[in-house]
Amino acid sequence: MNKKIGFISLGCAKNLTDTETMLGILSEDGFVITADAKEADVIVVNTCAFIDSAKEESIGAILEMAAYKEDKCELLVVTGCLAQRYCEDIRSELPEVDIILGTTDYARIAEVIKNFYQNHEKIVFVGDENTPVDYNLPRVQSTPVYTAYLKIADGCDNFCTYCIIPKLRGKFRSRPVQSILDEAKSLASDGVKELILVAQDTACYGKDIGTNLAALLSMLSEIDGIEWIRLQYCYPENITQELIDEIQTNNKVVKYLDMPIQHISDNVLKKMGRRSRGNQVRELIDNLRSRINGLVIRTSLIVGFPGENEEDFKELEAFLREYKLDRVGMFTYSKEEGTPAFSYDGQIDEDVKLDRMNTLMTAQKDISFSLNQNRIGTCTTAIIEGYDESEFCYVGRCSGDTPDVDGNVYVYSEEELSPGEIVEVEIIDCTEYDLVCKTTSNS
Repeated sequence: MNKKIGFISLGCAKNLTDTETMLGILSEDGFVITADAKEADVIVVNTCAFIDSAKEESIGAILEMAAYKEDKCELLVVTGCLAQRYCEDIRSELPEVDIILGTTDYARIAEVIKNFYQNHEKIVFVGDENTPVDYNLPRVQSTPVYTAYLKIADGCDNFCTYCIIPKLRGKFRSRPVQSILDEAKSLASDGVKELILVAQDTACYGKDIGTNLAALLSMLSEIDGIEWIRLQYCYPENITQELIDEIQTNNKVVKYLDMPIQHISDNVLKKMGRRSRGNQVRELIDNLRSRINGLVIRTSLIVGFPGENEEDFKELEAFLREYKLDRVGMFTYSKEEGTPAFSYDGQIDEDVKLDRMNTLMTAQKDISFSLNQNRIGTCTTAIIEGYDESEFCYVGRCSGDTPDVDGNVYVYSEEELSPGEIVEVEIIDCTEYDLVCKTTSNS
């Protein structure tokens, strides 16, 4: 079937890997992939439903794509977390949607599209969120050729009281080691230099299959062509000394750790259902920094959780100013139906949440600028991603930056550089979040 397929992929990198798998399935089945929705016969929206803003973005994208049905588009498909969580609402309130696929049903994408064209019947497949995932499926990489996300597990067993993900993605299920290694080797043979490992809780990897993340990192580092391995979504409760040692000693694992802590107050952490407490988080950060030279730590924080009082917030602000974390994503608490926290007493007004978040963002902006200023005159490695015609320099990321999340580096070089090239650079200037660099004589 030579129908043209257009994709909208929303949400996290884990969702993006599902999109890339659907692209692979459809391409192998003879469908034509197009980046222009105006040209698509079929449009697929792979949705997110983690918090209110994500749901709003997903619904907005569905409605925007539905408008194309007045022209060329013949079929609108909705997949992913919003489909899993609200399939009946989508079916009743968005009649423009023809096919709905849940979080474990995306492998049927080609089958259901062909069935629609044959029988002209609307289709809903939203199965059990714990259904095993088939990892032996084709994939079309949508990221630049030199970097790729590699999903190593599905689901989550943490059951934080604010989070709906276990109900959408099921229990934690580690991907078999050989399956991961096979895909990593395939990606490397296609030119990938940077692997970004993702899961709902990446540090949990292997607990259900008799291995662990440290062992996996060791095996991945032996693959020819892979130069950087990056860790995302490592919850502090599952960061072991063995993992810390592996990050420290493995030259291919970049000294970067994405570690969501969400808060530091014991009062709030307990209500959130987190297993760590404030002092444990502090001790872990101290341990990480003492063992891993130059480690960049990214975290995420939630302000305005039910019952968060002024003392809790002040403790969080003081922690942020004392520990000076390199990268911090901040969110106001989103009241999600179906979670325990939805019915908690002590819900906080939106304006208070925003005031608290703005206070932390202002503090973190100053911290980030100070940290960057302290790096001027030092050297780091950077991966080149393009050229800025207006600034007459190359644009890329240093080893402490995740694509589309963290800052950029602007690199001046007398030698011509290519996208995907990893070079040594000296930091000569900075802004709050970006670095200005020049290539060193060793590049």
